[in-house]
Amino acid sequence: MIRSLFLSKQELDKGAVRPKDVPPSDPKKVTVLGAGMMGAGIAYVNALAGIQTILIDRDQEAADKGKAHVEELLKKRLSRGQLAQDKYDALLASVVATTDYDHIKGSDLVIEAVFENREIKAEVTRRAEAQLTPGAVFGSNTSTLPITGLAEASVRPEDFIGIHFFSPVDKMMLVEIIMGAKTGQVALAKSLDYVMKIKKTPIVVNDGRGFYTSRCFGTYVAEGMAMLEEGYAPALIDNIGRATGMPRGPLEMHDDVALDLSVKIAKQTAHDLGDAYSPLPGSEIVRKMVEDLGRYGRKNGKGFYDYDTKPKTLWKGLSELATVQINDSTPEMVEDQKRRLLFRQAVEVARCWEEGVIDDPREADVGAILAWGFAPWTGGPITYIDQYGLKAFVEQADAYAAKYGKRFSPPKLLRDMAAKGETFYGRFAGTKAAA
Repeated sequence: MIRSLFLSKQELDKGAVRPKDVPPSDPKKVTVLGAGMMGAGIAYVNALAGIQTILIDRDQEAADKGKAHVEELLKKRLSRGQLAQDKYDALLASVVATTDYDHIKGSDLVIEAVFENREIKAEVTRRAEAQLTPGAVFGSNTSTLPITGLAEASVRPEDFIGIHFFSPVDKMMLVEIIMGAKTGQVALAKSLDYVMKIKKTPIVVNDGRGFYTSRCFGTYVAEGMAMLEEGYAPALIDNIGRATGMPRGPLEMHDDVALDLSVKIAKQTAHDLGDAYSPLPGSEIVRKMVEDLGRYGRKNGKGFYDYDTKPKTLWKGLSELATVQINDSTPEMVEDQKRRLLFRQAVEVARCWEEGVIDDPREADVGAILAWGFAPWTGGPITYIDQYGLKAFVEQADAYAAKYGKRFSPPKLLRDMAAKGETFYGRFAGTKAAA
């Protein structure tokens, strides 16, 4: 844990993975497309960093609502004595809420933070790029859609990159930078300079559906849904999840990220993959909750939990969608299911590594802890695998695969490393991590 959260994080904060042959840049003006909670949060951290920000939405009311969120966050700092009145006034004035794309002119960077819909993203990309000068970077804040595909709407794909923030932006410290097939090193360097200026921790990953963080985090939520389908009591599922060291149980996490977002992502993924699409465990339960019952998660106070009381309570109607068959626990069962949840995530991280989505142990571990809260005591999923022992890890993963399905089956990389007695930090110490 010390290696990941102190040594590795400090190295990444200082630009350890930034291309060394690209001159430093200092973004002064950034446009954010989409003034929802995510876009407004990005505008807020921009303001704190002294960056002039254009906050654009489809109508003025929506844009003003986004700026109002920036104002609310700044007022908190003012009330705590963290800002003087004149500084507060200047920071708030640095954010311009508008519908006019002409305001984009002169921006060093555009960050698109609109709905997870390929057509909408393509439209705003074309409109924004028409206002940009050569060398300006266009970043998409998508959490799942491949950057290479989104870049097809761009006339300058070498300047198109993924810049994935996490919600709430003002509190989450990680930013995932995603390289598309045609993204250039200059765009990467400028994006990293921006992330460091707003005092976030960057990791750099390669393209793929869900990238690194969303893809691997999704396995934790999905495994919780699999347990729900198997008949585990909802309270037991979340208690086991928290007992692993995760910040929330799988069902709580699902509420936090929004159930309707899961449905939207599932529909877009099904559309993109066609016959190759395979629904995630529990997807039909979530669809019914969203489309039939209007339960969107924490954001509308109704999900797996009801939020109209404090503390929140499990939704009683869930038992009609998922029959409880396992309500009692033993220490042995709890330990086994804790390990199951950690293994499912770690196996997916190993798959990402084998596929080239991520290739630096530091970024894999720090990214997992900061992005979705992978049990910090482990040091991160790569350290967890190393310390468990590759041979023992593969044997246990095979046992889970036999019991729960091929999603637990270790990739060839893990089998090869286990056969050779290798570790990730040992074998890959001479690659990007060492550089």
